[in-house]
Amino acid sequence: MNRVVVTGMGLVTPFGCGGEHNWNKLISGNSSAKKITKFDVKDYKCQVACEVPHGNGDNGTFNAEEWIEKKELKKIDDFIKYALAASEEAFQVSNLNKINDPESFRAGCIIGSGMGGLPGIEQTSIDFENGKKISPFFITGRIINMPAGYLSIKYNLKGPNYSTVSACASSAHAIGEAYRLIQHGQADIMMTGGSEATISPIGIGGFTSCKALSTKFNHSPSESSRPFDEQRDGFVMGEGAATLILEELNHALDRNAKILCEIKGYGMSSDAFHYTLPDSSGDGAYRAMANSIQDANLIFDEIDYINAHGTSTPAGDKAESIAIDRLFAESEKKVYVSSTKSQIGHLLGAAGAVEAVYSIMSLNNGIIPINLNLKNELETKKIDFIKDQPRKVSLSNVMSNSFGFGGTNVSLVFSKYSDN
Repeated sequence: MNRVVVTGMGLVTPFGCGGEHNWNKLISGNSSAKKITKFDVKDYKCQVACEVPHGNGDNGTFNAEEWIEKKELKKIDDFIKYALAASEEAFQVSNLNKINDPESFRAGCIIGSGMGGLPGIEQTSIDFENGKKISPFFITGRIINMPAGYLSIKYNLKGPNYSTVSACASSAHAIGEAYRLIQHGQADIMMTGGSEATISPIGIGGFTSCKALSTKFNHSPSESSRPFDEQRDGFVMGEGAATLILEELNHALDRNAKILCEIKGYGMSSDAFHYTLPDSSGDGAYRAMANSIQDANLIFDEIDYINAHGTSTPAGDKAESIAIDRLFAESEKKVYVSSTKSQIGHLLGAAGAVEAVYSIMSLNNGIIPINLNLKNELETKKIDFIKDQPRKVSLSNVMSNSFGFGGTNVSLVFSKYSDN
């Protein structure tokens, strides 16, 4: 089967836009959680989120007009805008030229999202009830496959073009499926990742109602996302997008592309347990991780760092820690673990893609970001949580976990590229 490498990456996150900007923020160990500004939250139990900073484009702020034609802005929800911005950065980083026919027939796009244009649906419903007409762009500006559709048009990607929807594992599935298409010879180039923007009254209210969001730290937002800490009480919603350019190895080498890493493993499983709660034994998470390691043709001891799913929920973090302990039960060493959600919140369907990019950045820089707010960590046997300060360490293989409502689990393994 074909080897698959990453040649481009782009980010829009609560830290702002751009890979370098994000990395500097991430290793500084700061929280992006703040009181919600998108709507009045005084009557909401949860008042904290990690919003993408909007502005004129300076200091990493998101300025939609830098990325999208002005006439298009009112037609589409933010999750499409974020995907377009992240993908343009990824395309530029990859140094790909314009993709023409027939090469375009083997270039595709898979972008995942969990909720799509929820804010636009919500606002349109309110407007319609108040007598306003529905825009002819209502559907096309909200449905989940539209980031992939817009991107395929913009970059002339005429191969596979679709979206993945699997709650908080959506974009991890997208990356894995894009990897499989290239690995099995059905594509040479894939633009893949995820996008999400659901910080809205219905989004916050809905997740609060199912007791998923943090509500104890409204007066100290920076302390609200605390994966694996005994005081955790729920996740903090984030928003943004990440895009990766995947290529078949020889295709990348033939054009002298800079190879950022190799995708080695993709593992999946289902808890088949509950629609929101994970299996308390961590069995589903364990099997996804084990499957990804087997797919990568590695052994568990060769995984140097896990960017955990670690959402800061009581049940989820506990189950994942049990799974990691089980995976490394026979190891003589502990595995490095942190959750970057502690700094940027939980980006739902975009989380897997953003965290994949962060994992690759850690791999290439030899630095593991901290697990913020980890004061009283869960008791574990085989986990070395990175806290207080980033850890400088040589990394060869890193894992990124993404688990979602419905019991869906994905683990991805990224490795330093070697021509061996």
